[in-house]
Amino acid sequence: MAGEAQDDCLFCKIVAGTIPATIVRETDTTVAFRDINPQAPTHILVIPKAHYKNAAVLGAEAPQLAADVLAETQAVADEEKLESYRTVFNTGSGAGQTVWHAHAHVLGGRGMQWPPG
Repeated sequence: MAGEAQDDCLFCKIVAGTIPATIVRETDTTVAFRDINPQAPTHILVIPKAHYKNAAVLGAEAPQLAADVLAETQAVADEEKLESYRTVFNTGSGAGQTVWHAHAHVLGGRGMQWPPG
């Protein structure tokens, strides 16, 4: 069920502390940690602590929590001293989503091309 931790979810396990991660920020509602396969010098994931399968579901069912995730992307960028950065939400396997827990990628520290891959 949306909002409830899932036993088979990697990010729910990071939230619970049963899988280690390099956490850079944590609030009452979000966790931010370094991506284990970085695609830029700075590559941090910001996730809601509650489980929602993707950004679309998160936005529809918990808009304030979606806003918290977005606010944390800026906080992460500020802490990382990024003058510019990219925030990416992959929604669905065709868009590159591989972990079925809503998350924002904060990418920075290098030039970004458009259109992306």
